[in-house]
Amino acid sequence: MEPISEATIRASFINGSKGEAARIKLPADFRDTPWSDLDFYGWVDPAAPQRAALLLPREDRPVAVLLRKAERAGAGSAARSSMCQVCLTDHAAGGVSLFTAPLAGAAGRNGNSVGEYLCADLACSLYLRGKKRPRLRLVRFEETLTLAEKIDRALTKLSAFTARIAAA
Repeated sequence: MEPISEATIRASFINGSKGEAARIKLPADFRDTPWSDLDFYGWVDPAAPQRAALLLPREDRPVAVLLRKAERAGAGSAARSSMCQVCLTDHAAGGVSLFTAPLAGAAGRNGNSVGEYLCADLACSLYLRGKKRPRLRLVRFEETLTLAEKIDRALTKLSAFTARIAAA
């Protein structure tokens, strides 16, 4: 992924007001983002941990969506695991969260939303590349797909998610 400026990110949101886009905080290490290791940019607002965002590159212009991260209902057991629906990384309890996004336009203003289970830190690209590992090592399912095929699958899933948000 090519580096993207903060101004471009803020102008790319499709499911929120300009005020909401201006209020979401970027990570403190935004300037040090490893863009070459990312297929999309996702982050949790450091000032409001239930607020998050995803930015997907497109040929014409990037598309960003505002997300709400579900609160955990308890610590749970380390033996309980969940799988991210984008990168298919298996995490111990708390490593996957439900992220919901208001639909674009009037439907979103009326409270309609869609959701997806994603890595809680939105670092799917780094998990795919093996540059980040889940907190606890669980059974890892080996795939025969190449890295390029895994990336294509992840981007296809995220593109479908953002298309559902924009379709309203």
